[in-house]
Amino acid sequence: MDNPQQLRYSKEHEWLTDAVEGVSTVGITEHAANALGDVVFVELPAVGSTVTAGESCGELESTKSVSDLYSPVDGEIVEINEDVVGDPSLVNSAPFEGGWLFKVKVGGEPEDLLSADEYTAFAAG
Repeated sequence: MDNPQQLRYSKEHEWLTDAVEGVSTVGITEHAANALGDVVFVELPAVGSTVTAGESCGELESTKSVSDLYSPVDGEIVEINEDVVGDPSLVNSAPFEGGWLFKVKVGGEPEDLLSADEYTAFAAG
């Protein structure tokens, strides 16, 4: 599986775009989507709420399990992906494109995120 080089990754299997005007997009990786199985429900943080790096901010429910969604950065939620709320399978079919989860106004530069190559090695175990 190819993890896009331009993204950064958390050890909780979220990806993060570089901030554009202070806002980054967050989703889960293809590795995480495959491990979850068919996603049937997503609970995303509310717009305007504050998230903390490494802390749970939502849930992803699949046919196999329920998993916490973690924020890779501190910040304020400025947008959620309503398409994913309506069609959770987008998380599986397009984890790096249409299956993004939320946009966050980043409160500080994250320090412990991995490059694509580092994440690929981490996910391989």
